[in-house]
Amino acid sequence: MDRVEEGPDGEWKVRMVSGGGSEKVYRCPGCDQEIRPGLPHLVSWPNWTGGEGERRHWHTACWRKRTDRGPGRSRY
Repeated sequence: MDRVEEGPDGEWKVRMVSGGGSEKVYRCPGCDQEIRPGLPHLVSWPNWTGGEGERRHWHTACWRKRTDRGPGRSRY
């Protein structure tokens, strides 16, 4: 189930992923480290029409700290 989160970086749709059915390796835009298959994490994308094309997989802790980054922080 998706939820909507508002933050200083905009409004986002967020979906928790259990990792149980995942077979793919993703790269977290927050820490640039791999999210290995089977690891619970989340997926987020901008909450606007067409935003689904900008989905990104994040470590849950990295997502929570995304707005704490200084200059040069990731757009996602």
